[in-house]
Amino acid sequence: MQTTSNLQKRTNYLLGFARIFTGLLFIFSGLIKANDPIGFGYKLEEYFHVFGTHFLNDYSVIIAVVVCGLEILLGTLLLLGFWRRTVAWGLLLLILFFTFLTFYSAFFEVVTSCGCFGDAIPLTPWQSFIKDLVLLALILIIFFNRSHIKPVTTDRYTKTITTVALVILSLGIGIYTVNYLPFIDFLPYKKGNNIPELMTLPEGAEGDQYEIRYTLHHKSSGEQKKVSDKEYIAEEIWKDENWEIVGDPESKLVKEGHQIPIPDLLISDANGNDFTQQVIENPYYNIIIVAWNLDHTNLEALRNINALVMNAADAYNIRSVLLTANSTQDAERISDDLKLLAEIFYADAVPLKSMVRANPGVLLMQNGVVIDKWHYNTLPDFDTLDKTYFSKSYQ
Repeated sequence: MQTTSNLQKRTNYLLGFARIFTGLLFIFSGLIKANDPIGFGYKLEEYFHVFGTHFLNDYSVIIAVVVCGLEILLGTLLLLGFWRRTVAWGLLLLILFFTFLTFYSAFFEVVTSCGCFGDAIPLTPWQSFIKDLVLLALILIIFFNRSHIKPVTTDRYTKTITTVALVILSLGIGIYTVNYLPFIDFLPYKKGNNIPELMTLPEGAEGDQYEIRYTLHHKSSGEQKKVSDKEYIAEEIWKDENWEIVGDPESKLVKEGHQIPIPDLLISDANGNDFTQQVIENPYYNIIIVAWNLDHTNLEALRNINALVMNAADAYNIRSVLLTANSTQDAERISDDLKLLAEIFYADAVPLKSMVRANPGVLLMQNGVVIDKWHYNTLPDFDTLDKTYFSKSYQ
């Protein structure tokens, strides 16, 4: 009897730990991703590409909001002990799905980062897989002991009202950040950042170090071997005419160095001329309109932004730039239709998506620093911008 009691007590302690750890981690993971569901949606599109389910791309943000909300909801209900059987099944199915995805990503090297914690805590696929294995073990403890979970209250009315409120809250966070901007910006283009500094390697820092490997074939013996570029030169193999290089040299990362936060920003005009430094290092106020995909941008929002740009240009001769990843023909057609005042420049979609989670979105820059940024739903009118920024700078 005493042994059974002690075993039950240990089981209750283990179950309690599993509930608290899993519940808090699910809530944290859901909140981090709900802070930026558009970014999580981009990550989902990578998985859709891997599995050939491209038809889901148009629903990636909706799916992201639902997944984030589900994590928050399940984690909170687990801590409260509500609907224990349903929650236990939900957690098990979700973690099995996540574990499969992270293993597939790690083993086949198809997605470099799982996006489990958004851009706040980047994890490699193998790190994500190990994290999911730990969670799977804890959730199995919860699943097989679900009948022992005690809710904070057994009143059905309270449980129902609380659950409905949690559903609204967990989904509402993601819906809000999609239509405005993330509460916390973890991206390199956040307010206050100096973009040129983030595009260069700091003084004294070392970048990634690579090794070039050659495949050599011996003409007489037929032997093949691989050597590094350093070995090839140091051992003077190049002098021996019996050895010949076959195939293409391989580049292998041997040591990770300092990672440049913005390694891929290149702004060009319609002719391909590089205007990156000229645009981002403008010493005066510079309005950057980011509409990375003009096929799906909010045209009414572009009209409103254009009206603001015209007021700024008339009052202070402030330069405005439209950045897009579309073709020149698409951009010029939209510009002509809307009579846009902004100069049009082009960049890859990847950095443009990171600049602002809106299509279109607006950045106010000066001397390479992001002074402020807005979703088109939160963009202030000209009078507010004038009072807050322009009039103070031009006094």
